[in-house]
Amino acid sequence: MPIRPDNRLADAPMVAVRCRRCAATVLARKSSWHQTSVQWDAAAVARCEERHDAQKLASHGQRIFLACSTLSDSIADAVVRGELTTLD
Repeated sequence: MPIRPDNRLADAPMVAVRCRRCAATVLARKSSWHQTSVQWDAAAVARCEERHDAQKLASHGQRIFLACSTLSDSIADAVVRGELTTLD
């Protein structure tokens, strides 16, 4: 079965956003104020301080990491500055 292309990115491509805490750069897209898509690459994962802190606190080798609050704030700031559009 062929992979269908994600046509949503044609209308609103992902935008690079840099975390103000650790300078990790991810690609982000906001479909609404409450829905954000984020693509991490290896360099961003390696730089994210909150991700590293979560790994240190995880018990029994589990690596639970839902989101970086500082990166979320940086993405919200990018929306306010007009660097990242919210589609909804």
